[in-house]
Amino acid sequence: MKTDLAIATTCLLIALPAMAQRPAPRAEEFVNKVAVSDMFEIQSSQLALTEKQPDKDTKPFAQRMVKDHQKTTAGLKKLVDSGKVQAKLPTALDSDHQKMLDELKAKTGKELDQSYDQIQVKAHQDAVALFEAYAKDGDNADLKKWAASTLPHLKQHLAMAQKLK
Repeated sequence: MKTDLAIATTCLLIALPAMAQRPAPRAEEFVNKVAVSDMFEIQSSQLALTEKQPDKDTKPFAQRMVKDHQKTTAGLKKLVDSGKVQAKLPTALDSDHQKMLDELKAKTGKELDQSYDQIQVKAHQDAVALFEAYAKDGDNADLKKWAASTLPHLKQHLAMAQKLK
């Protein structure tokens, strides 16, 4: 029993550094993830704005998310349309994001605000990690530069999301 535990612990210690270093996705995968994430941010934020009495911090945050993620989408689309990035932009949410949006749509009032706030923290943590990885090790120079220039805004969004109540 102690031997099994020691082996398992050793394997975990060896694997941890590798798990911490997530490789950057290829350009097409990065574009897809960013586009879907932006669509989700915009749609979930628009949903939060339709709530009759959102928390006083939710409304300005959601308005900012719509505006900023529309800009991010436009920048990404410009890179793809220019031919600098060979990828196809998705036109709909993936199943995971659609499920989260559907779950938000089923809520109202305080429950919607709280769920929206929690989702925003997680979504921006994921986005920051994705953009950091691509800015560091991406396979397309133009997209890598764009990811690096977008990253400070996403970090700011994350800090804002973490302050939501």
